[in-house]
Amino acid sequence: MGMSVFTANPANSVRSLGERELLNRIREWLGAAAPASPRGMGDDCAVLPASVAPVNLVTVDALVYGRHFDDSVPAASAGAKLLKRNLSDIAAMGGTPLSAVVSLILAPETRVDFLEAFTRGMAACALEYGVTIVGGDLTEAPGFFGGSLTLLGHAARPITRKGGQIGDWIAVTGALGGSILGHHHEFTPRLREGAWLAAQPDLCGMMDVTDGLAKDLCELLPVGGAAALDLAELPLSEAATELAARDGLSALDHALTDGEDYELVFTVSKETDPIAFRARYEEALGKPPCFIGKIIAHVGRIRLLEANTLLPITPGTGYEHFGKIN
Repeated sequence: MGMSVFTANPANSVRSLGERELLNRIREWLGAAAPASPRGMGDDCAVLPASVAPVNLVTVDALVYGRHFDDSVPAASAGAKLLKRNLSDIAAMGGTPLSAVVSLILAPETRVDFLEAFTRGMAACALEYGVTIVGGDLTEAPGFFGGSLTLLGHAARPITRKGGQIGDWIAVTGALGGSILGHHHEFTPRLREGAWLAAQPDLCGMMDVTDGLAKDLCELLPVGGAAALDLAELPLSEAATELAARDGLSALDHALTDGEDYELVFTVSKETDPIAFRARYEEALGKPPCFIGKIIAHVGRIRLLEANTLLPITPGTGYEHFGKIN
């Protein structure tokens, strides 16, 4: 069950604690996920231990009440989502997460019990994935609740988006669409999958699907290339089908354009046998990936393949930050 973020009762708000006590509470709520100073909270900067793997990845993401979650989302799940959004970015580079700093922006009327559950949820997620939360910042903003988390990581072979070539295969790690029905905060970051894929010499490019496959996939395509997607192979989630029954759009529409799937979409060398690759992947990870198409030489960025006919869809369709005014 979710709970309201704000309270009209000052005795239940963070205002009643004051900054110093609130920081003490946050340190307590983080528990084992936050090391002691100087490795964690307490100084102007955290000091990372020299023994950690070399840091060559850094990502930052935000979570805003009213945009990325609402009162229907449990506070602990919202706190975990703040970290998991960043973990998904690390997974997309084939990396391992290390340490994080978090900035919380709170209205004075933020409920103490909500913030406690939010923080404990983030801490539990950090412990699950081996992340230490080493510091951050606390800021007051009337009428607002949100957080920004910066995550450091390491990858022996960082995978970028731009390695794909015409003829390469396109695949995804799991089902797509309908994330608003719960997946957007209940997802599992594909860290195991990303690390395994990064170790394969025939992997060419990779990213996570956050703004919709039809939009995000464009980032993996080379100049002069388009994605020919086989409709029969696109993995539609049960949630996409359920949502389609409610709103009149097709499950395919949802699979192509819904945001926050947090699956990995990747390209594999055209020289690779996809059947053999799928078998290797399944043996290592227990579930096969879905090969959904190929990169072809074509005008336009996304094409759907149905009965051997290429059908265009609107390129770049998906979630648009700061949506254009027509």
